[in-house]
Amino acid sequence: MAGGLCVMTNMDQVCWERARARLKAELGKDLYANWFARMELETRERGQLLLSVPTRFLKTWIETHYIDTLRKVCTEEFEDVSDVRLRIRSAERLQAPAVPAGAVERGGMAKPQAPARPMAPDMESGLDPDLTFDTFVVGMSNALAHAAARQVADGAHGVRVNPLFIHAATGLGKTHLLHAIGWQARQARPGCRILYISAEQFMYRFLAALKNRDVLTFKEQFQNVDLLLIDDFQFLQGKTMQQEFCHTFNTLVDSRRQVVIAADVAPGMLDKLDARMRSRLVGGLVVDMQTPDEAMRRDILKRKLELLRRRDPHLMVREEVLDFIAQTVNGAGRELEGALNRVIAMQRLMGDAPIDLDTAAHAMRDLIRRQESRPVRIEDILKAISQLYNVPRTELLSARRAQSVVRPRQIGMYLAKKLTARSLPEIGRRFGGRDHSTVLHAVRKIEKLLEQDENLKQEITLLTRILKDGQ
Repeated sequence: MAGGLCVMTNMDQVCWERARARLKAELGKDLYANWFARMELETRERGQLLLSVPTRFLKTWIETHYIDTLRKVCTEEFEDVSDVRLRIRSAERLQAPAVPAGAVERGGMAKPQAPARPMAPDMESGLDPDLTFDTFVVGMSNALAHAAARQVADGAHGVRVNPLFIHAATGLGKTHLLHAIGWQARQARPGCRILYISAEQFMYRFLAALKNRDVLTFKEQFQNVDLLLIDDFQFLQGKTMQQEFCHTFNTLVDSRRQVVIAADVAPGMLDKLDARMRSRLVGGLVVDMQTPDEAMRRDILKRKLELLRRRDPHLMVREEVLDFIAQTVNGAGRELEGALNRVIAMQRLMGDAPIDLDTAAHAMRDLIRRQESRPVRIEDILKAISQLYNVPRTELLSARRAQSVVRPRQIGMYLAKKLTARSLPEIGRRFGGRDHSTVLHAVRKIEKLLEQDENLKQEITLLTRILKDGQ
């Protein structure tokens, strides 16, 4: 093509999936989820790979900290690619003019028309236009969190929800809800000053302000917003950082401006956080989100496919293949999206013909191997603990404080925290109606003992193998 422009091919999509898998393996699941999960492949031009991310901060952070790793992986996976370039996707979507009917992108695909969303004055919100309430799938596992988020976003009168604290395991939709709140608040209250930011971004900007001796501007930026959405709050570290956030938080809440926080754990588990700050967080509304069931996973896949088909109307995935993915993948949004992307990449590699179940299973073969054994249940843990330590199940759930019962019970709680997606309150309920602080104490106790007790370490290893192998 003129000027060295290269249209994306089916093989390019396969190469990109391989590059993503390598990044996740080399950097770890958490780092990948934080910085690369929303990166998308755009095109190749003159030996350069163009990738996009939804926010300016994400682009800057990756270019500052991970560009060498990203360049190395991509140049090794893509033939004739020697460099990588990033662009901001969301800003261009928000500012793009409407496309006349019949307009197409390269390759003949209809270009999606992004609805106009006016930016709040002088604020860079950092919101991703794809993450709205319209694209959020609601089920029993997240209904309360969704309802609370809608109430906050609509500015409902009556009982105030401030702060709103949402906690859940990675990939269950916390970030999606934060962005959805931002978009809905902007539509409900034009001119509302909104800022979405992660805890790491907060720390990065604060350190930059200290370095530039411009802390006043930093304070004004955060304390003048009407709605602050802060993600991955569990990563907020350091006494000075926490004091600065606490001051910002108090200023906003005391002036009746909204704060919404998302984290992997409940406020009570943020043991490194100042006790007064924890108390203020608990004083708001704290809601959790659980792993979706099969019906909800199917709905999530349908919604994701609908979004993909807006970019490529020719994309087709058979109903039975979606059912197979929902039945096979026990995880949440990111795992489901990864499985669907593999199937689509395989489909494109085979010439865009809808693939059958055998081919889908082949595309997902490593995912299937990892999930062939059913998830570990608390009931399984209680059974294994009872058998190994010869303690009746009824005693594990009783109020007995004998050492012969307490230690196995603590080990069971520790394994429940490590091997299941259950929250601390739920684990406590399943272990005889105990509260979450008892579970947290048990987990910390066993973690400390593991540092010095080799026999205990071997016992935990044996139990873990038994539970994971389903023996």
